[in-house]
Amino acid sequence: MPNNKYTNEFKKKVIDEYVSGNESFYSLERKYNISNSSIKNWYYNFYKKGIDLATIKENRGRKKEENIDYKERYEILKKYQAFLKAQRERK
Repeated sequence: MPNNKYTNEFKKKVIDEYVSGNESFYSLERKYNISNSSIKNWYYNFYKKGIDLATIKENRGRKKEENIDYKERYEILKKYQAFLKAQRERK
C-alpha cells in the first residue's frame, strides 16, 4: 500500500496491533510496506494525543470563530483608519 492515503480504519488497525504488544513499528513497516515514520506519526497523533479517528476529517482546515463581535471589530477598524489619516496629515 505505498503512496496511498490510508483509511482511518486501517490506521486504527495498525495502531491496535502495535499497542497490543505483538508487533513493533519495524515489524508493522515490513508487514504492511508502510514507512516506519508514518506508523509512528499515527501512533503519536491518534493514540498518545487521544485524537478520535472519526473526527479527523471534520476538524480539518481553519477553525471557525463562533462568537464574532462585528461591532467591536468595526470600532477597532474606525480607530485604525483615524490613526492612518492622522499619520498621512502629519507628512
